[in-house]
Parts: sequence; structure tokens; C-alpha cells
Amino acid sequence: MSSITHLSVQQLRKAAALKEKIQSLERELGRLLGSTPALVADGVPRRKKFRMSAAAKAKISAAAKARWARVKGAALAAKTSAAPAARKGRRKGAMSAATKAKLSAKLKAAWAKRRAAKK
Repeated sequence: MSSITHLSVQQLRKAAALKEKIQSLERELGRLLGSTPALVADGVPRRKKFRMSAAAKAKISAAAKARWARVKGAALAAKTSAAPAARKGRRKGAMSAATKAKLSAKLKAAWAKRRAAKK
């Protein structure tokens, strides 16, 4: 097949006319057969969009959730079978005044020590 750049103007016109005739015949055939495929610019029929039913989506979702539950269950079982670490919950209340003062004094001493070390 030769490149389109090597064709003469007359050959290009003939090719365009043939392409139009082919498309026209395809449309006519589609009307006769009772189906008209949606054509893209290059004349290739488009594929229909796949639509999934709500029931199918729900079934897939349920299967995925069950699969993750099994995976997480196995991981959770492995964690609990090992030595259970005592976890502290997040503190809800504020620090007491006495604790704040103690912490402040400790930090001041640490900064003073660091400043002294630099000198």
C-alpha cells in the first residue's frame, strides 16, 4: 500500500469518493438489516458501553468486603496471637498545672544545659 503523500490530487479525490460510497453502502445495509452501527470518524463501528446492573454491583461489593474481612481477620488473628501490647488510649483531658510546671522546669534545664555546652 502506498503512502498518501505519493498520491496525485485526482487519486485522492477518487479515494475520498470511494470511501463515501462505502460508508453509504454500509448505512444502507444497516437499514436493511435493521441495525445502524454508530460510526466513528474513521468508519469503524463503536462498541456499546457496558452497563452493570445494581444487583451485579452489590454482589461484587459484597464479595470484595467478604474477601477483605477474611484478609483483615487473618491479620488480626496473627496480631492477637502474638504478645498483646498494652495500648494507651489517647488522652482526653488537659495536662494538670503541676505536670505542666514540672515539664516546663525540665525543658528549661535541658535548654540551659545545651546553651552551656555551646559556649
